[in-house]
Amino acid sequence: MSDGGGQGLRDRYPRAGRRDTVQRQSLLRVRGRSVAWVPPLLLLVLIIAVDGNTPGSFRIITWIVLVPGIAAAICRVWTTAGFALLAVASYLVADGAWPGQYQAGAADFVLVTIGGVLATLACAVRLRGERRMIHMRDIADTTRRTVLRPLPPGWGGLEHAAVYLAADTDARVGGDFYDIQPGPHGTRVLVGDVQGKGLGAVEAAAALLGTFREAGYHEPSIATVAERLETRMQRHRQHSKALGRRDGERFATAVLLGFPVDDTDVVEAVVFGHEPPLAVGAGGVRSLPGCDALPLGLTELAPAVPPVHRVTVAQDETLLLFTDGVTEARDRDDVFYPLHEEVARAVAADPRVADPHRLVALVRDGTLRHTRGHLADDTTVFAVRRMPGTSVDGPERGRLQA
Repeated sequence: MSDGGGQGLRDRYPRAGRRDTVQRQSLLRVRGRSVAWVPPLLLLVLIIAVDGNTPGSFRIITWIVLVPGIAAAICRVWTTAGFALLAVASYLVADGAWPGQYQAGAADFVLVTIGGVLATLACAVRLRGERRMIHMRDIADTTRRTVLRPLPPGWGGLEHAAVYLAADTDARVGGDFYDIQPGPHGTRVLVGDVQGKGLGAVEAAAALLGTFREAGYHEPSIATVAERLETRMQRHRQHSKALGRRDGERFATAVLLGFPVDDTDVVEAVVFGHEPPLAVGAGGVRSLPGCDALPLGLTELAPAVPPVHRVTVAQDETLLLFTDGVTEARDRDDVFYPLHEEVARAVAADPRVADPHRLVALVRDGTLRHTRGHLADDTTVFAVRRMPGTSVDGPERGRLQA
């Protein structure tokens, strides 16, 4: 488990679902060398051996057409073409060894030949599709790293860990977002979830994170940061509507936390229609004050300044933030994942579970186990706590004061 602020957790467990192409191909390698040619070769030998040791009335030599077909599924083009030629040659030798009345004949020879050609073409199409998929995956990974930027260990005086699991196993990125922004007025944390899926949700998340990184650094009051986030979401909605997009009504739930410079035992919290964070420590698990404000983007329904709660948090308490991919995770019986009970039980058994990295791993594993790996929504788990003896103000504060 990485100590790099949870970045290793997210990279190690980027999504739930089936193995991708790279993982599948790694299963066909031994000591760095490909052994994908072994299964079709064994099948070829088996067919020839069975055909040669059974009566003439039971000829299975035409099954040799399966050999290039198997190779097309797991080998490269030239390897598949080689097996296609080997299948034709093996057919001619094995069929010619029998007396005339037992030979399969020219029709089956044509079948084996055409099968080899089609298998080679299918292999070429498969590899082209896999290359395209890997390219798209790299683009998605780059997008993810841009939206969810890597966080250095101890960033902003906070010990942190995070894991992001995309429900879309191909996109690998969705509308969940989180970040830590240190500054001269303390360190701010934002975790949220944009309504909906797809690139539109990613775009909205990127817009909110961009505003948070600027306002979280410059604004003295966390209430002003909250107002800036609401304004940004409203502007994004207006822009989307002006473009005639059908997703112009998006909103986002979020939790905004502030760790003041001077009050080391206080955390400021603003909750925009999101699940309130859990404070997890040796003394147990408790919820911070919750949904007082509407989600971001909906202030026209009830315009008001979001309330800021100042909560006392012990030095050994970790704040656990999460999206609805955790709280709405269901098992086969449609039972929701009991997050609070699971965490409380684990902390009671071992107080060390309150460590951010252990806590994130616990919730990640519990969610995947509860859903059997079938996530219905993007899932983010984020944990932060103050590092003892470390200031939460940004490194630029001294230079600004100077």
